Amino acid sequence: MNQAFIHILFLIIILFSSCNTKNENTAETESTSKPEPAPSKKLILFFGNSLTAGYGIEAEDAFPGLTAARIDSLGLDYRVINAGLSGETTASGLSRLDWFLEEEPTIFILELGGNDGLRGITPSETKKNLKGIIQLVKSKYPETVIILAGMQIPPNMGQEYTKEFSELFPEVAAEENVELIPFLLEGVAGNPDLNLPDGIHPTEEGHLIVFETIWKNIESLL
Repeated sequence: MNQAFIHILFLIIILFSSCNTKNENTAETESTSKPEPAPSKKLILFFGNSLTAGYGIEAEDAFPGLTAARIDSLGLDYRVINAGLSGETTASGLSRLDWFLEEEPTIFILELGGNDGLRGITPSETKKNLKGIIQLVKSKYPETVIILAGMQIPPNMGQEYTKEFSELFPEVAAEENVELIPFLLEGVAGNPDLNLPDGIHPTEEGHLIVFETIWKNIESLL
């Protein structure tokens, strides 16, 4: 075997070895530099009617939006979904809940019942529907923390109905063993300066007060 052939063979071996090393280094670099998928943030789900939806104001100024802004400012590992729908009753809420339970909420805030009261629906029916919503969430996600927002209505329907209506919320909370906000609109209801002209839906300033009421109930959970 002549010297020229040996020299050429030696060069081929060196080049082949160099290519393999380069490929291995490239594969190692790609595998180590590939970003890990970001973990999904925990979910806070507000499920309610026009109060939750922020009727008459911008969504970010309603109490769910204010909650999201506070969470972002604190850098907490949570995100907020506003599942409020104007005109929602407890019955219609129960019928559409499944759609929002595709993902597990860490905290589920239930704000329904006000429209039942304004429509004169029997408190026993409202109570049954609220319990149905809570039980559905529990059956699917036993670890979810459920907070029930209590509501009161003006005495237009008579004192007896008004009393029975306001009492159903603490009854449901006790029977289902969930957290209770005694009255969501505490400090806001009945104040014309904090409500839109309809006297029912809070202004932006009113929502700030409602937000602080909610935040006191969820801050320790975060």
